[in-house]
Amino acid sequence: MLTLPALDENASLFVQGYFTTLQLSVGALVLALVLGTIVAGVRVWGSPVLASFARGYVEFFRNTPLLVQLLFLAVLLAPANLNVTREPFLAALIGLGIYTAAYVSEVVRSGILSVDARQIEAARTLGLTQLEAIRFVVLPQAIRTVIPPLGNLAIALIKNTAIAGGIAVNELLKAAGIIESRTFQFTPYLAMLVAYWTLTLPLAWLVGRLERRLAFAR
Repeated sequence: MLTLPALDENASLFVQGYFTTLQLSVGALVLALVLGTIVAGVRVWGSPVLASFARGYVEFFRNTPLLVQLLFLAVLLAPANLNVTREPFLAALIGLGIYTAAYVSEVVRSGILSVDARQIEAARTLGLTQLEAIRFVVLPQAIRTVIPPLGNLAIALIKNTAIAGGIAVNELLKAAGIIESRTFQFTPYLAMLVAYWTLTLPLAWLVGRLERRLAFAR
């Protein structure tokens, strides 16, 4: 029979795992959105050489297992002579961010390409610079298109944080596993599922609501 005391006695460890997952998700998402948008811009408006580098980045990270990338960051990039910390949390945050950014860039690039290029030309004839045209004409329209897929990527990122346990990050799955090994109860894993739902379901609701509002605004 499943008992709650198995979880109650290790509540602090479980809560720590929950907030580690939350911090990983938020930090990596911010990094992914910033880096992914930059890569998308380079692919659309950059020189052929820069666009090729950006394309190579996307293909490399989209076609390499995430766990392998995290192990690479945690082990191969950790020597002190490279001035990179051995802290696994930071390695996981960077790894999740640059991995997700490869997918974000493709979503943002699709949104940019969905805007008629003639609108930029029209904005330039009205006196706007290239950057102003992108900021005030292209991006506002592209954002409406990319909200749903970006929301799905954010939810996928939250679930991908479970892989960070592979490099010793005490996230939700690892915390549940430690508690299970101490108590021999399955309760921690059930609590872990509920904990993930508290992160993903509200986000899915928010994305859906935002999508409907943007669609109405159009």
